[in-house]
Amino acid sequence: MRPVFEWQIGSRTLQLGKRTLIMGVVNVTPDSFSDGGLHLDPEAALAHALQLVADGADIIDIGGESTRPGAAVIASAGASASSSSGTKVAVTERAEMDRVIPVITSLKRNHSDVVISVDTYKAAVARAAVEAGAEIVNDVSGFRWDSRMAKTLAELKCGAVLMHMRGRPEEWRTLSPVADIVTLVKRELRERADAALMAGVKRDRIVLDPGFGFGKNHKENYPLLKRFAELHELRYPLMAGVSRKSFIGRALARDGKDAGISDRLYGTLAAETAAILKGAHVIRTHDVKACADAVRIADIVVS
Repeated sequence: MRPVFEWQIGSRTLQLGKRTLIMGVVNVTPDSFSDGGLHLDPEAALAHALQLVADGADIIDIGGESTRPGAAVIASAGASASSSSGTKVAVTERAEMDRVIPVITSLKRNHSDVVISVDTYKAAVARAAVEAGAEIVNDVSGFRWDSRMAKTLAELKCGAVLMHMRGRPEEWRTLSPVADIVTLVKRELRERADAALMAGVKRDRIVLDPGFGFGKNHKENYPLLKRFAELHELRYPLMAGVSRKSFIGRALARDGKDAGISDRLYGTLAAETAAILKGAHVIRTHDVKACADAVRIADIVVS
């Protein structure tokens, strides 16, 4: 049995644990690893979002900046296209807002009841998105890359996803392996959640995500999935995002070649089902229709 939580996301509440919720991905980017460029046009992004809702998504997660392996990310709060240290920034706050805000506004106009999440690590983008109608902020940095984020989320009183990441995308290939990735993720998620609480974010607004693929090498993702249930020791609701990740491609390799993104659907569904059986409350996925079918069966087992 999964623990049951009431996730406060502003003016309403989502019940987590009675059934698995599905978060559908809409990348309004030219360079995301899986579907970059497909939905960069606001009208295409809106059409895709509406289709995901029709396919069974409970939440639509809209992102305007790729954090794929090797991507450059903003150096600090308020930085522009190049910081004082010369760090290149993939997307400025203004450019990211220009991508995601029109989609959020249009989606709310077309489907007023839809729950919208914004995938951003920038506090200014989070604030603009919530003002436009988003109710959840999904921060891959765990509120660490923008020092204003936790305070901003406390003020906005929205839902928040705090994800674990090791290093930055441009550093992932050089990170030293970890002997026990599960213990590390548990410890660091606890530390980051505690920091968010100290900044004023209410406990019942937080969902934790162990960050499959984010600063973990291929081999480190498998024990994280196998031992996913141990994350319940943190006593927060849990989200799992394994969709189309490279560790799935590696597991499905044939003749020494990893499975391509278009060949990872069945492996993705297996990993998502495993995460549900281990107690995930929310599944973040690109393939909502297929995931919705898997969820209906998996939930019979865990309920």
